[in-house]
Amino acid sequence: MSDQQPGGIRADGASALKGKTGFTRVVNAFFYSLAGLRAAFRDEAAFRQEVVLAALLLPLAFFMPVGGIGKALMIASVLLVLIVELLNSAVEVLADKVTTEKHELIKNAKDIGSAAVLVALINVPVVWMLALFG
Repeated sequence: MSDQQPGGIRADGASALKGKTGFTRVVNAFFYSLAGLRAAFRDEAAFRQEVVLAALLLPLAFFMPVGGIGKALMIASVLLVLIVELLNSAVEVLADKVTTEKHELIKNAKDIGSAAVLVALINVPVVWMLALFG
């Protein structure tokens, strides 16, 4: 490709690997996302546990005696746990790909990701209690 720069970057700034545009890109992204969810569910025990928690709490949120905004916040707090866990799992997988040897920076990255999950988990009961009891 004549418009490709060193490092696989095209002259327009896009990666040479990102050739799809428009609706095709959206469809591809959707299937990549499903593959990511499958991989997380298959390989990450914590994600499976949090999916079980979500499966219990999300339907329960709809029956709680709170208004629409309260329900939305309760649901969002649970979904946030899943989002943060997915990002944490991605960091861990990438870190393990870089090196499986003990390294202080890799340990820090994994610990920080774990801390993010903990904060998201603590957020759930806080939001639910505030929504239910003010």
